[in-house]
Amino acid sequence: MPDIDALVAEIETSPEGPDIAAFFDFDGTLIDGYSAVAYFKDRLLARDVGTNELLSSLVESVNVEVRGRDVHRLVEIGVGALAGRSSEEIDKMGERLFRKNIAQMIYPEARMLVAAHQARGHTVVIASSALTFQVEAAARDLGIDDILCTRMEVRDGVLTGFVDGPILWGDAKAQAVRDFADARGIDLTRSFAYGNGAEDLPYLATVGNPRPLNPADGLATAAAERNWPTARLTRPQHLTPELVVRSLAAYTGVAAGLAAGLGLGLVNRDRRTAVEITASVGSELALAAAGITMDVRGAENLWAARPAVFIFNHQSQLDVIIMAALLRSDFTGVAKKELKTDPMFAPLGWLADVAFIDRANTAEARKALEPAVEALRHGRSLAMAPEGTRSATPRLGRFKKGAFHVAMQAGVPLVPVVIRNAGELMPSHGVLISSGTLDVAVLPPVPTDGWQRDDIDHEVERVRDMYLDTLAHWPR
Repeated sequence: MPDIDALVAEIETSPEGPDIAAFFDFDGTLIDGYSAVAYFKDRLLARDVGTNELLSSLVESVNVEVRGRDVHRLVEIGVGALAGRSSEEIDKMGERLFRKNIAQMIYPEARMLVAAHQARGHTVVIASSALTFQVEAAARDLGIDDILCTRMEVRDGVLTGFVDGPILWGDAKAQAVRDFADARGIDLTRSFAYGNGAEDLPYLATVGNPRPLNPADGLATAAAERNWPTARLTRPQHLTPELVVRSLAAYTGVAAGLAAGLGLGLVNRDRRTAVEITASVGSELALAAAGITMDVRGAENLWAARPAVFIFNHQSQLDVIIMAALLRSDFTGVAKKELKTDPMFAPLGWLADVAFIDRANTAEARKALEPAVEALRHGRSLAMAPEGTRSATPRLGRFKKGAFHVAMQAGVPLVPVVIRNAGELMPSHGVLISSGTLDVAVLPPVPTDGWQRDDIDHEVERVRDMYLDTLAHWPR
């Protein structure tokens, strides 16, 4: 069974061009699990599911999973429950569902496969029986423009409760792929398709390069008979006793570092000593307890020009520990005002003299950053996340200008810190920390000498492009 590197290497040596397509099933292939389950759970928690719909859905779920029936009746029940709602409401629900649940279900290695196809200029398509709102937000995040999925009938902006067109399951999905290829001039004999269920056999057979991922038993057997290469992707974080124990130990390490820092700081009457001990000891204990090792490229750039504004892409609460472990001494930070009352972060924020800003009030935010500018002028570095908030996925968000203005005003360089996979080890809004290797690249300092206010927009995009380029070309 080939691993992910072998699949990527195959793509990288394949012919280039948009006449070659890569079709990806969604549930169980691009994401670990089923978007319909996440959607149904969300509605259950909101008490938006009636008794009849609940019972009917449970019966049909059993029919699909146990008795091997197709999903047509189950889809019809789900679509019928949305009758009378506006398409705008459903689109918003899809966005919320993605940020809250589906984003963290995407296989990191599936992202690699999508990116590899995109780098070859292939036409990348999601082909799924799922409904449009279940798929669209994920497609945008992955940079996929073309979607073949089950669509809901809409009249005058309102859902009728019926399906518009075929439910893309089994043969219907295969036909949708063939129709798409005819319309777009796709050479199916050189194209790729990825799927995980036995119902995907007709769909996978439409292309010259079928590649079952995480194949269910029926598909695994059929793939072996046809000599189709198969692969299993690494599952995103899942709850285990070891995960809980390691996470608790990591938090204990942070607390121990804080206690040691406060103790020595009080004895020496020196807040900087307290910060240094807390940052170095606390972060090392936390990472070791969690089973995380850091692979840092460009570590020399951490010390090449201090003081500096160290900026980092923000994927996880783990980023605070990462930056403390990297910077270690003579630094402070910037955080949203909500963290000022967070029981874990507040003591660290007070100790490090963090600037808490109100992101909704630009004038107040600028005022709150004035002490940070003074700290830089007096030799202390600053850590800031230019995205402003944690991203639900590895996709890089837009950069705000605050860090760039602060660096320019203080006359210090910017040092970009690129974190590749913190969100895999600790999801954006998660509290548990997985073990693994954390990849970090520290880029050379970016001088701000001679910058003017009119330059800021250009410099923001130039530095953001450095992040995009580094993330896109990370060595495997």
